[in-house]
Amino acid sequence: MLYALMALITAVLAVGSFYLYTSGGGANTLYIIAAIVFILLTVVLGGLFLSGRVNKKEDIHITE
Repeated sequence: MLYALMALITAVLAVGSFYLYTSGGGANTLYIIAAIVFILLTVVLGGLFLSGRVNKKEDIHITE
């Protein structure tokens, strides 16, 4: 559950950084770099959350 919370926080930070980049008068590249890093962290943390949700002890059959 911690991975899901961290993925949500990094997604909000990515959106905020991208908004600051697009709304700012001068083109500050720090915001776009931060947005890219936060997007990558969101994908990684979301993948870790979803990989922990898979039940590895049961076989899943197509007939079930």
